[in-house]
Amino acid sequence: MNEQAARLYDPELLRTFLAVAQSLSFTQAAQRLGLRQPTVSQQVRKLEDTVGRPLFIRDTRSVQLTADGDAMAGFARTILAAHEQAVGYFTGSGLAGRLRLGVTDDIALTQVPRILRDFRQLYPRIDLELTVSQSAALQRRIESGHLDLAFVKNPAGPLDPRGRLVRRDRLVWASVAGTVVEPDRPVPLVVYQAPSASRSLAVHALEKIGRSYRITCTVRGVNGVLAAVRAGLGIAVVARSLFPGDFVELPKVADLPPIGDMDLVLLRSSRAASEPVEALTAAILASGRPISVDGGR
Repeated sequence: MNEQAARLYDPELLRTFLAVAQSLSFTQAAQRLGLRQPTVSQQVRKLEDTVGRPLFIRDTRSVQLTADGDAMAGFARTILAAHEQAVGYFTGSGLAGRLRLGVTDDIALTQVPRILRDFRQLYPRIDLELTVSQSAALQRRIESGHLDLAFVKNPAGPLDPRGRLVRRDRLVWASVAGTVVEPDRPVPLVVYQAPSASRSLAVHALEKIGRSYRITCTVRGVNGVLAAVRAGLGIAVVARSLFPGDFVELPKVADLPPIGDMDLVLLRSSRAASEPVEALTAAILASGRPISVDGGR
């Protein structure tokens, strides 16, 4: 491998690039990595100089991936995952203990089970305990010390000091094909029991434009959302990367307002042992975008 290729595949540069690609913010990436923003910009620029192509389109208001940047994100995730596997192979056997992970029910329907299966193979001496629940309940268990790490969703905004941003995702109005939302009738909503961030954001968005709505179904978990929407009882709010395969985004003709963004975040307990938590955090971050075959909360 020549010197240029070695620089290209430098894990430090790739991690910095992915942090910016996932948050689309140099400031948030710097906060997540514990670096100064000029350092993040310098590392991204070094990667761009190495590949000889721009990876981001930047202006004063936004940061967007170029087509080459989108391709690099896929390569970076693969390279970092292989790097973590290599590190785990030669050093992972030394890690031991108990690791209590919480995951929201919709995220549990993504590639997370595969990540956990690979993690257990790399670190067989770590006893992994999994709790599947809703974001609010998992955050309470983090605060009480009953979980070491939780993969949750929060409305987009300032990051919790305990958190690591995995992805910022757009919320969309979702239904099954053929669903019609009449403009002169209340919007039929399938929602989670309160407190629910997606429920609050949906209601606020409709009330902001004066659009009437009615709650046609209230559910406790993601399977209830799937069943109710598939039965034609109403529409739901879903994070775009957690989109069920048989759901469709409602077209603009439905005249529904934008809802906002949702952050997929890893929360860490201050009481947790650092090495197992960091190892699982690295595995999840290296996996990139969660992709669902079902669900969305």
